[in-house]
Amino acid sequence: MKLTIGHLYPDLLNLYGDRGNIQCFRKRLNWRGIEAEVIPVLSGDNIDFSKLDIVLLGGGSDREQELVCGYLKEIRKDFKEYVEDNGVVLAVCGGYQLLGKYYKTDKKMIEGLGILDITTEWEPERLIRNIILNSPLFDTPVVGFENHGGRTYIGDHTPFGKVFFGLGNTGKSGYEGVVYKNVIATYLHGPLLPKNPQVCDYLLERALKRKYGEEITLAPLSDDLEKKANRYIVDRYSDKKYVLKETIKRHT
Repeated sequence: MKLTIGHLYPDLLNLYGDRGNIQCFRKRLNWRGIEAEVIPVLSGDNIDFSKLDIVLLGGGSDREQELVCGYLKEIRKDFKEYVEDNGVVLAVCGGYQLLGKYYKTDKKMIEGLGILDITTEWEPERLIRNIILNSPLFDTPVVGFENHGGRTYIGDHTPFGKVFFGLGNTGKSGYEGVVYKNVIATYLHGPLLPKNPQVCDYLLERALKRKYGEEITLAPLSDDLEKKANRYIVDRYSDKKYVLKETIKRHT
C-alpha cells in the first residue's frame, strides 16, 4: 500500500513547525510498512488532486495568505471537488481560514476558497496560549498551541472539539476548528500531529479507505513519547478553571 501526501505551498505556509505534520504522516506510515510519497507544491506549481491522498495546507502571515489565495483561486474548483469526493485535508491556522469565504483583516478583505461555510474577522488582541480540546472523534484529549488574530465563525459546521483550556475559534464560542467530510481544519500548531497520534492515524485511515475502498485499521504503535508529550500539556493545565477535570479523568 502507498499514500501520496501533497504539501501545499510550504515555501509560504509553514508557521510553528507545520512541516512536522508531514513528517508525522510519513513516519507513522513507514513504521507500519506502508509507502509514503510527499509532493511539495510550491508557489505557481500545477496541482493534480487526482494523484493526492492527503493534502496539508499550513499556516502563514496575512501577507503570505494573500499571496497563496491568488494561487488557490486558480485551483478552487479542483480543490472543492477533491474535498467533496472525501479527499483528506489537514488545514492549519491560515490554511483553515483560507478554506472559508473570507478573512477580513484590519486593512482588507482576503477572499477564501469557499469550501467551508465559515468566515474570519481580525481583532487586535491575538489569541495565544496552549490549548486542550475534547473531540468526540477521539478517546484522548487533543492538545496544541494557538496564536491567531482572526476570529472564525463556523455557522452550522461541526467543530473539531470543545475547548477545555484555551480560546479556540473566537475566544468566546467554546469550540475550536471544523470537521467536514474528511477535512480537519484547526488553529492548533505544535505541530499538531506528533503530540496527537490519534488524529494522525484517523486521517491516515480515512485516506486508505478512500483509496482502497475498504475499512483499514492501522496496526497500533507504542506511542510512549507521543503520549507523554500529550499528557504533559493536559497535566500542566488540569488545575485551570477551563478544564473539566472529570472529562480529563475519563481519558486517563
